[in-house]
Amino acid sequence: MTKRSLLITAGVLALGLASSPAAAQPAIGRIDVPPMPATLEVPAGHVVFLEGQAVGTQNYICMAAGTGAAWKFLGPQATLFLSIGGDLEQQIATHFLSANPAENGTLRATWQHSFDTSQVWGRVKASSTDPNYVAPGAIPWLLLESAGSALGPAGGSRLTETTFIQRLNTSGGVAPATGCSVPSDAGVVALVPYTTDYFFYKARRRP
Repeated sequence: MTKRSLLITAGVLALGLASSPAAAQPAIGRIDVPPMPATLEVPAGHVVFLEGQAVGTQNYICMAAGTGAAWKFLGPQATLFLSIGGDLEQQIATHFLSANPAENGTLRATWQHSFDTSQVWGRVKASSTDPNYVAPGAIPWLLLESAGSALGPAGGSRLTETTFIQRLNTSGGVAPATGCSVPSDAGVVALVPYTTDYFFYKARRRP
């Protein structure tokens, strides 16, 4: 059999596999964004390009307030993973609070890509606690817009294209109900476990 014949045979086999029931299943890497409140939808002209399932903590500090005290949000600390078949397979990003150089050091939620170390900072555009979507005891779902980005030290740019980020499917992360009620509690830190899915969008390329 000639090399050309081998190539043709391989092509026929590929077409046959593509029409099989197994191949008809969703391809690995396809991103399915769940239903959400209309206020969290990304404007037209943007497409989702990355999804990360986050596992980490929402961090709070107890601050004196008048004659009492109250929890104040410090920031997130989480790792984002690529999920295949429901299993967390590969770390793809980290999530934390840092100074945004595009806003003269304003502290913003930050995502840093694990492979090329590019970064994006997010600014909350909309929030929802709609019980039709958000689970009891879970932090709100969010729509964030990019407030700045930075290349990695070697020129990595994976996250610099980001225009919007959605935080959906949240679980946990709400500030504790106890442990911060009197001035003497000031300074106590609470690291509250949470999980969520982050969806990253970029501008659709014009044909």
